[in-house]
Amino acid sequence: IQDAHLSCQSPTKWSSVSSADSPDKSASGAGTRNLPFQFCLQQALRMKAAGILTLIGCLVTGAESKIYTRCKLAKIFSRAGLDNYWGFSLGNWICMAYYESGYNTTAQRVLDDGSIDYGIFQINSFTWCRHGKLQENNHCHVACSALITDDLTDAIICARKIVKETQGMNYWQGWKKHCEGRDLSDWKKGCEVS
Repeated sequence: IQDAHLSCQSPTKWSSVSSADSPDKSASGAGTRNLPFQFCLQQALRMKAAGILTLIGCLVTGAESKIYTRCKLAKIFSRAGLDNYWGFSLGNWICMAYYESGYNTTAQRVLDDGSIDYGIFQINSFTWCRHGKLQENNHCHVACSALITDDLTDAIICARKIVKETQGMNYWQGWKKHCEGRDLSDWKKGCEVS
């Protein structure tokens, strides 16, 4: 039995071309065999499905979430100048990030209005970032996808803008419910930040 390379050249006839006669020899030197159109279509669909599944697997692997530790975030936020930004201590930022996303960089929540909250700060797609082709306000001038990466630069810049434009941290419900008006010094305790 000779290996054959499948070819969908003719939808109606079975034919066999020997290795010697084949103009399309594969790398192994095997000939081609024309198969019925339906069979070829089924094979193509199977290969397409496998290709799509492979692509999805790559995308999922590439978008693995990073869940930061409290102290790692304290250091990042401190270096980014969030400590006492608009009068909010580092503890406020760490507490808010915990209650908004659990420190998960890829956290996403779909809201009743169809908008989506993104990333470690749960920044909303309707007002603050651009999601697809919808006509969002995009006050942060950033793609929402940039808010769900391990690099927190865009998320921090946008969060600073939110605090400045809304004049505080009341934008974040997690902060209002769990952090506002509380002693938050323990949130940075043991994290080697000043």
